[in-house]
Amino acid sequence: MATTLIADAPVDVDDEGFLTDPAQWNEAIAEAIARENGIPQLTDRHWLVVRFMRERYLATGMAPSIRALGKESGVPVKELYELFPKGPAKLAAKIGGIPKPKGCI
Repeated sequence: MATTLIADAPVDVDDEGFLTDPAQWNEAIAEAIARENGIPQLTDRHWLVVRFMRERYLATGMAPSIRALGKESGVPVKELYELFPKGPAKLAAKIGGIPKPKGCI
């Protein structure tokens, strides 16, 4: 674990850059992480997915799988891959300031 600056805020991250403390997250951090990962601007559809991921994690302690994300977020899997090309569940979790979902490589 290391402390780094994202959007001028000190945050704790793991070796892959995922925040280790979801309480350190804010929308400016989300936007900075998105830009670093090839998403120049977060749209309403991006935010819908990111907020769904965060809320599920904070409620259950686990991030939803890509299948659950596609079924329950209201965003079909095909669109998830258009919004988050490098792997929707993993990238949405990273942008949302929560740990990498189990099963993501």
